[in-house]
Amino acid sequence: MENQTKNAKPEAALYLIPVTLGGDVAHDYVLPAHNREVILSLRHFIVEELRTARRFLKQVEKTIDIDSLHFCEMGKHADASAFSRHLEPLRRGESVGVLSEAGCPAVADPGADIVAIAQREGLRVVPLVGPSSILLAVMGSGFNGQSFAFNGYLPVDASDRSKTLKKLETRSAVERQTQLFIETPFRNLQLFRHLLATLDRRTRLCVAAGLTTEAEFLRTLTVAQWKSQPEPPIHKVPTIFAIYAG
Repeated sequence: MENQTKNAKPEAALYLIPVTLGGDVAHDYVLPAHNREVILSLRHFIVEELRTARRFLKQVEKTIDIDSLHFCEMGKHADASAFSRHLEPLRRGESVGVLSEAGCPAVADPGADIVAIAQREGLRVVPLVGPSSILLAVMGSGFNGQSFAFNGYLPVDASDRSKTLKKLETRSAVERQTQLFIETPFRNLQLFRHLLATLDRRTRLCVAAGLTTEAEFLRTLTVAQWKSQPEPPIHKVPTIFAIYAG
């Protein structure tokens, strides 16, 4: 009985596989060796962007036979109604990997919809260890790490954005809660300038850009202090913004 248990085939799972936060980062710098073992055991992947997924897998193992793998896309142009079909291999007993374009799948990522389907059906879900820009920003900000909220993208309209920022600032002050958000990288400086023009001068602002990459920039100052500094080097660099008014 003991030998049978040892030799039993592990239950198929939906593996949530973090990827590096930048294309120039060696995978073994931020990912455990176990992730590589899991990746090499898989033949089915659900990915946010096919090109970056294939490049990441080649970085993990140069000899991997990409053409033998099966990919389903879940990016912004994908048909969400087809997501359930992407899990057919898992239902047959074959494990499936989920890859975001950067960082952890299912966090600010369409992978969450895939995971929701798997959970509804009672399929096994296994999140793997890897870099999350959100958690890294919280860790490095000096803000409250026991109560924080990620708010995704702010409204595009300037007036709506200002109203949202003031609400988040008030919530931070009242609840002592760290508030985090992001912007499309080429609009980072536009948002940064909007923050300085909108927030109270005493509110602290953390700018966390290019985390774990050669372009890494991480600094926390009050809004008043930021106004006397050169603008941070965040143009076209993936950035997490965090504010704390507590």
